[in-house]
Amino acid sequence: MATQPCPCGYAGDTNGRCRCTQPAVRRYVARISGPLLDRIDLHVDVPRLDYALLAPSATATEPSAVVAARVLEARARQAARDGLNALIDARRLGDACGLGLREHGLLEAAMQKLGLSARACHRILRVARTIADLAGLERVGMAELSEAIGYRRLDREPQAAV
Repeated sequence: MATQPCPCGYAGDTNGRCRCTQPAVRRYVARISGPLLDRIDLHVDVPRLDYALLAPSATATEPSAVVAARVLEARARQAARDGLNALIDARRLGDACGLGLREHGLLEAAMQKLGLSARACHRILRVARTIADLAGLERVGMAELSEAIGYRRLDREPQAAV
């Protein structure tokens, strides 16, 4: 799913074309229903890129073949553990993540501060587990959990997603 950041589509763009007011942006973002938003795992801003980054001479920081190999390794780890992270039963999700006290504290604080539902919490854990799998880690640590929480942008900024 994709959406514009504001009614005109230019909020946050460095070109300064956006003239939307904060109340207009809030109304625009509020049109996304909470239950729908709850089911979206990653809320990511994708800014406009300069041509130099898209030009044929631009080099990727990591070749696609390397990324593909890492994804295959992560999927193999998931299959050996409990199956794909998206399919792990919610009751076994905590065991698959192996959270410590600090990680539980961070997740609890995020749930309270952001008003997250149980569904959103489970989705955060699944994303964090996937991040850890891609890094070859046995358990989800603070960094992976923080990154997964960070992907819930619209939960963090329900009133002003600019």
